Amino acid sequence: MPKMKSNSGAAKRFRRTGSGGLKRGKSHRRHILTKKSTKRKRHLREASQVHENDIKMINRMIPYI
Repeated sequence: MPKMKSNSGAAKRFRRTGSGGLKRGKSHRRHILTKKSTKRKRHLREASQVHENDIKMINRMIPYI
C-alpha cells in the first residue's frame, strides 16, 4: 500500500510541539500593517496552540509530521 500524502498547505502552517501538540502562527500579519498598533503586531508574532477541537482534523491532513 502506498504512503499517504500530507496536505501540503497544512504542512506549511502547523508544527508539532515537544509534547505532541500543534502550534500555529497567528493571522493578520501580512499586509495593511500601518494602521495596526505596535502592541497588536507584537502580540501577533507569538505562535499559539491549535484548539483541541481542530487537532483531529489537522492530524488527518499531516499524518507524518
